[in-house]
Amino acid sequence: MQKLAWRLEALLYDSFVAVMRALPVDTASDLGGWIFRIFGPMTGVQKTVRRNLKLAFPDMSADERDLLIAKQWENTGRAMAGEFPVMDRIVKDRSRFDIKGFEKLEAIANSGKPVIFISGHLSNWEIMNAAILAAKVPYMITYRAANNPYVDARIRAGRAAYGVTMFAPKGGDGAKELLIALQKGESVGLMNDQKFNRGVPTPFFGHIAETAPGPTKLAQRFGTVLQPLTIRRLHKARFHVTVHDPIEVDDTGHKARDIETTVCKISAFIEQAVRDNPEEWFWVHKRWPNDVYKALQD
Repeated sequence: MQKLAWRLEALLYDSFVAVMRALPVDTASDLGGWIFRIFGPMTGVQKTVRRNLKLAFPDMSADERDLLIAKQWENTGRAMAGEFPVMDRIVKDRSRFDIKGFEKLEAIANSGKPVIFISGHLSNWEIMNAAILAAKVPYMITYRAANNPYVDARIRAGRAAYGVTMFAPKGGDGAKELLIALQKGESVGLMNDQKFNRGVPTPFFGHIAETAPGPTKLAQRFGTVLQPLTIRRLHKARFHVTVHDPIEVDDTGHKARDIETTVCKISAFIEQAVRDNPEEWFWVHKRWPNDVYKALQD
């Protein structure tokens, strides 16, 4: 029965993707944004979005918050529902994303040495992969496998269609794959903006959040840098990528403390990126510990 349910879900996924791929890219993006803008607020996740925004922007008026909620739902729908099914078309059309600092990516590719690419769930985060691959950087990403193995296979195939062929699932086995990749000189890409239980306590929008130390530990272990990228939506399915200056891992001789202070720098970087374009961040996940939410006056 479980396999039957999975296959039915995969059939629905295939049908949805087929509809999106029958549309022009911008129309697919528009439709995905419309679906989430209409139906997103009807889900239980709406409460999390609203509470997150109250924590991040306590002085924002109710009307401003409502508008921001609608815009973030639209952006999330564009990225996840409208654009992912046609990412191969977006990537092949270089007029759809420009890259500021492309020479930095080329230098990484030519160096033969790995770096740890980091970013957050900004705009359409798949564009980060596209920018890195455009510079021909050997590259591996981590991902959280879908519960449905048939859908998971389709998601992997969707990424492979635009060039991402190396995957490391999150968890113990994925960590081993990342280490092997780095030892071979391949760079890795990690999102560093979500809650990580027992992570490093870091300030984030005036509250303490737990942030994953993994990217920093990898950079420290392999003597390399953290290379941040940000993505901004220009119009519909068109984007601007910024390759920022690298973040060096602190090196005071106290490894544990250096990890903590470097993770704090990453968290501050992500916070500023979110502040610059708050409607384009992934507000649907619980970023802060439960006690922070309990103290919030709904």
